[in-house]
Amino acid sequence: MKQRKIPMRKCTGCGEMKPKAELVRVVKAPDRLSEEGEILEKGEVSLDLTSKKSGRGAYVCRSLQCFEAARKARRFERALSCQIPSEVYDSMEEELGKSE
Repeated sequence: MKQRKIPMRKCTGCGEMKPKAELVRVVKAPDRLSEEGEILEKGEVSLDLTSKKSGRGAYVCRSLQCFEAARKARRFERALSCQIPSEVYDSMEEELGKSE
């Protein structure tokens, strides 16, 4: 039987290529637009532990060290093209700590 291809993603914290299943996705939900195309509500940034949420995503290892490195270097903000408040970072860090 033929070997299945394993999808690889790059961790935004350490920069290593790892299998997608080993990483956690940080996702920015799509913006809500009016009929005229104006932005009504910005999409929120959150952890996607199931990898099923819609939106722009960035991947990070399940370790707090990688998360902190990505946060310090503002790599999530660059990858998701938006400003992320510190409260959102703190809640994501708590959630990541619980999932370890």
